[in-house]
Amino acid sequence: MTDTIATVLAGLVGASVIFMGVHAFRAPQAAAGFGIPDTPTEDRGFQAWLSVKAVRDIASGLFILILLAGGTTHLLGWFMLAAGAIPVGDAVIVLRSNGPKATAYGIHGATAVVILAIGALLLIA
Repeated sequence: MTDTIATVLAGLVGASVIFMGVHAFRAPQAAAGFGIPDTPTEDRGFQAWLSVKAVRDIASGLFILILLAGGTTHLLGWFMLAAGAIPVGDAVIVLRSNGPKATAYGIHGATAVVILAIGALLLIA
């Protein structure tokens, strides 16, 4: 039962990350919520950076879905633990940019905790 719940949650994370990546391509202004103050969402250079982030998000979500389709729960669990480094890094970026601590911890930190918990559940299942 635990493995089913963790697998479904991993699938939801994968789909959500793909959605966020696609959304970043379609509406770069939404990146202002990432947590970096004075984000120049209309700047072409920033939009190029955002495209890089969007590709990272889409690929990460696809990796999760691929592992759901053809991997084992343990392999997916290890991937989720490794993927937990992404929101941790995002939180560090927000903090280093003097962004809101609520965003760093409440969004990126909470995301890291959820991803790491799913990874741990998949490994013990």
